[in-house]
Amino acid sequence: MKEKVTHLRQVPQEKVELKGTKDAYIQWLISDKDGAPNFAMRRFVVKAGGYTPYHHHPYEHEVLVLSGRGQVIIGDKNYEVSEGFVVFVPPDVMHQFRNIGESDLEFICVIPLQKQ
Repeated sequence: MKEKVTHLRQVPQEKVELKGTKDAYIQWLISDKDGAPNFAMRRFVVKAGGYTPYHHHPYEHEVLVLSGRGQVIIGDKNYEVSEGFVVFVPPDVMHQFRNIGESDLEFICVIPLQKQ
């Protein structure tokens, strides 16, 4: 296994192209492509008025909000979040992140890598 040390500005940012997404971008900071055996760390930027898809999957999310103001929908509950909030989204629960502020909503999201 090889280590990775880089600045997030050196990691490519991609537009999230999933149906039901608006103005959301992702950076895969650490993933299996880097040799990580268990987890992937991603950085999301959701522009003002933007959102991720309302969806679910069989793995959890661990999230740290870096900046901005957002709404997190988890199941039938809504939470307002901002810098410093942490969020746990359980597996198989519908969820969405929405930017409700004037500036970018930025957060780190850690997920387990899917074993094939």
